[in-house]
Amino acid sequence: MATSALTDLERRRDRFDPASALLKLKRLRELARTRFARADQVQRLHEVLCFMRAYPDDAQVLGAVEAMLARFDRRPDLRAHRDALAYSGIAGTTIWFPFFYPTALWLAQRWPTRLVLERADAEAGESIADLLPALLTPVEAHGLRESKLPGFEALDAVRGRDTDATFLVRRVSALPADERTREAYYDAINPSCELLPGPDTPSRTRAALQGVRPVWQAGPLHRRRPDLAQELARPPRAFRPATSEEAEALIALAREAMVTRHRDLDAFAYANARDAWWIEDDGGLAFALIGMRSERRAVVPAIYGGLTLQNGVPVGYHQSDLVGRGAAISFNTFETFRGGEAAHTFARLLAALAHGFGTRSFSIEPYQLGKGNDEGLASGAWWFYAKLGFRPRARAGRALAEREFARLARSTSHRTQPDTLRALAAHHLFLDLDASNPAPLITLASIGLAAARHLTRLAGSDRAAAVARASADAMDRCGLATLDGFSAEERRAWDAWAPVLSMLPLAQWSAAEREQVVRLVRAKAEDSERNYVLGFAALPRLERALGRLAVRRSG
Repeated sequence: MATSALTDLERRRDRFDPASALLKLKRLRELARTRFARADQVQRLHEVLCFMRAYPDDAQVLGAVEAMLARFDRRPDLRAHRDALAYSGIAGTTIWFPFFYPTALWLAQRWPTRLVLERADAEAGESIADLLPALLTPVEAHGLRESKLPGFEALDAVRGRDTDATFLVRRVSALPADERTREAYYDAINPSCELLPGPDTPSRTRAALQGVRPVWQAGPLHRRRPDLAQELARPPRAFRPATSEEAEALIALAREAMVTRHRDLDAFAYANARDAWWIEDDGGLAFALIGMRSERRAVVPAIYGGLTLQNGVPVGYHQSDLVGRGAAISFNTFETFRGGEAAHTFARLLAALAHGFGTRSFSIEPYQLGKGNDEGLASGAWWFYAKLGFRPRARAGRALAEREFARLARSTSHRTQPDTLRALAAHHLFLDLDASNPAPLITLASIGLAAARHLTRLAGSDRAAAVARASADAMDRCGLATLDGFSAEERRAWDAWAPVLSMLPLAQWSAAEREQVVRLVRAKAEDSERNYVLGFAALPRLERALGRLAVRRSG
């Protein structure tokens, strides 16, 4: 009977009418008293509850769902199957991941007694044995070298009451170096960590933004393929800066969403609470866009990490790399919520970027489509975007796509072969709102490698001298006699941009355009990068010049 009730609830989870709501409530009450014999049944119940929390029928159903989720870690069947459900992100279970340094540091600060190293990671043990002495006092370092203790035993000998992971993270954070050097040192050790469960440790079970007024799901989910032209013409209901309190809550929720799914995202790890945006849409859908701290920002693009929320529940994440009128999009729906409203949600994200940042061209990189990414291939990512109107610009990619569309037109049962999908995934896909004037594709790789060659020509391996020469040259090209009046952050932005500016033919530009470039670089140092993005979009000559630089690099 318990299995039958669970199966019925799963079948009805996305049916929304008064009769279905009553039946859901009945099943929830039955399942609250049920004790499952198998771990997979416990996980299935968890997933359907998370889905129903994001898409609630009414207050009664939502109340029953939230009550079950609040007690989920205390369920006897969850405790009985705790080991089998480890790494699932369910409350009451252990989380595992080789977290990058900023995430490991955040976890050690928030949950110092629950972060431990996974001692089966032999490679990390060897790295600890080699690199731990440099994190200690000379006498300790000498003792460890002489004793030749294995890495984890060496940690046990010096860590005192700290857990092994927290001690290691704290010692790295105390290195007399800058943040990037500490990060590189920790990542050279690359330990795998476990976060032991506690009453407030991250979990998918408890993940929800507090204070969100629920919107009841009164009709079917948006499963039809959206008309992107119509969706992009319709602005979101609200696009506003998040308050400081909202920003901190959204950043914590985003980081926890990554931790519980064995992922890391720089835009969340280096999140900037002063550059967080709340975008509210219809039907309980909302987006959080989170910029990066100024010292970790990319030089040319403005990078925003994003969380997709449905009634306050994280249902996916995304990243937007914004350059002028263009945006490179990475879009992911969490597994629990796949098969629902992914296409509609994606369309509304594009609308938010178009109305909030002036984006006119959207691109999807090959990795997202399946190049070197088997999950992307298996998910049919290329067809997801192609059916929404995205197309390759590369000649070979266009020809191959046209052949596949022709085959599909002849037979609706046509399935693209894996080798063909791999070939299609080798090319970027684009959606241009103004097909006669598309934004060029400007990537970090193309600009960064061009800048590397330029700096080498300026001063060989002496990067400090090369940057100084590039900065002086860029000032001359922009008509700047001095950087007096620039803040420390603006000077840092100028030095970052200087290698790029000194490659561009700025002498041929008007004085007004060069003044715009200077204002743009200074805008890069503002609390929010939104003005930078809008200013870049208003500088088509810079966009074209960087586009040509990128083409020369790719050629």
